[in-house]
Amino acid sequence: MGQCLCGHIRFTASQAPRVHYCHCTMCRRASGGAFAILAWLPQQSVVWSASPALRRSSPIAQRGFCAECGTPLTLQYNDSSDIAVLLGAFDRAQDLAPRYHYGVEGRLPWVDIGHGLPEQRTEEQLDQSAR
Repeated sequence: MGQCLCGHIRFTASQAPRVHYCHCTMCRRASGGAFAILAWLPQQSVVWSASPALRRSSPIAQRGFCAECGTPLTLQYNDSSDIAVLLGAFDRAQDLAPRYHYGVEGRLPWVDIGHGLPEQRTEEQLDQSAR
């Protein structure tokens, strides 16, 4: 269970998510933090009290947010049946520890978290020249 900052959008998830740190530039900018922590779930396992507003954030993904308070809530890649909910929106985020790092080429040099966890580079790249 979780919600946006103002409580306008609440959600429940019927499955346990797979959670990871994401250091890619897109997630840093979308979350406003040094990294994002994403909790991936099958989309059909998440029930929303109100639908998040959606914005195409890149050619490969769209992001959901609360139109009332602006809380970033989701990431979904094109043609994927999974959806990532930002960990900070979960009521019991302390129970959902990240298990690996993703987008490590974008990790800020002073970020000091999750030592010893598996690491993976971002497979897809946003063409910065296309903007």
